[in-house]
Amino acid sequence: MAVDAAARYSVCIAMKPGNPAENSSGRTITTLHSREIYRNRWMRLREDEILRSNGQKGIYGVVEKDPAAIIIPIDNGKIWLVEQFRYTIQERAIELPQGGWEEEIDNPEELARGELKEELGLDAAQMIYLGRLWIAYGYARQEQHVFLATGLTQSGKAPDDEEHDLETRCVPVEEFEEMMRSGVVRDGCTLAAWAFYQLWKNGPSR
Repeated sequence: MAVDAAARYSVCIAMKPGNPAENSSGRTITTLHSREIYRNRWMRLREDEILRSNGQKGIYGVVEKDPAAIIIPIDNGKIWLVEQFRYTIQERAIELPQGGWEEEIDNPEELARGELKEELGLDAAQMIYLGRLWIAYGYARQEQHVFLATGLTQSGKAPDDEEHDLETRCVPVEEFEEMMRSGVVRDGCTLAAWAFYQLWKNGPSR
């Protein structure tokens, strides 16, 4: 069915952008009861009894993890990546360096610098904060901070036990972009971080 221009315009006005986090009236699910099901040093799992705004009760499982950081290390037209085996998908994956410390953090840049050194053995002369995102908020509560790292120098890697098989790659930015287009790189956080970088790079203040 055709929709005239006036109707399309009225829909756009009704859906004008804003910050939904500032609008508490948008909360349509109430938590009635919450219980922890399981925890380990990396994550916590809880199950909530909920009441939806339509009057229907239900349950919601939530995975809680402490904040993480993802870093875009670029120097002289090249970008540093890591490759490792991802157990959940039973495949090796290529992605930007990222991770967390299994604890609340006061300084996201400190975390980002720590992950950069831990996974790639790099120090950065400059760390630029690009933004933050939620990772898979359909079932998880974890925030990720996005940083651009430049002025890179080698300082020696310090991988933890979970990164015993981690390999590093340094490729031209154009090759990295082709890896994303072709599906070689499919990590959602990597793709989202690259979108943050492009918005910063092409933004009005640049």
